[in-house]
Order: sequence, then C-alpha cells, then structure tokens
Amino acid sequence: MSVRSNRRRRATGCALCALAIALAGCSGMTATQQRTLSGTVIGAAGGAAIGAMAGNAGLGAGIGAGAGLLGGYAYDRYEKSKESSYQQGYQAGAASTRSKSSSGSQ
Repeated sequence: MSVRSNRRRRATGCALCALAIALAGCSGMTATQQRTLSGTVIGAAGGAAIGAMAGNAGLGAGIGAGAGLLGGYAYDRYEKSKESSYQQGYQAGAASTRSKSSSGSQ
C-alpha cells in the first residue's frame, strides 16, 4: 500500500466520521441549522476526498465546507419558499371552499 493511498483512506475515514457525528447531533436544531450543517459537512467530506487526490486534503475540505454551507443554506431557502407557496395555496383553497359552502346555505 502506498503512502498516498494510505493518506487518502485516512482523510476519507476522518471525513466520514465527522459526517456521522455531525448528523447525529442535529436532533435539537432548527431545519435551517440542520440543512446548513449537513451541507457543510457533506461539502467538507467531498472536498477532502477530492483534495486528497489532488494532494491537499485540508484545502479541499475547507473549500468544500464553504461550498456546502452555501448550498445547504440555498436549499433551505428553497424548501421554505416551497412550504410558503403550499400554505398560501392551501389557505386560498380553504377560503374558497368556505365561501362556497356559506353562500350555498343561504
């Protein structure tokens, strides 16, 4: 086994352990915190793996963590927007149903 592949395995193992620990600690967090942290950890793990292949796992992990942080936050904003749109549609449908049933009973 070469030194380079041993380093790569070690970096990947550390990244996977960090991912498992981070995801296990998400139970008391808000949805935004969970998505942002998950994105950061996944980005760091991916960046470390790519960085290990390129020769600098630490730099790769840092760049991946930053990209994952932004990606996790953007995904959270998307999910909140989707939920808001659903709630607006639901409320509009409920109001429409109430007005039809109240006008029909007169």
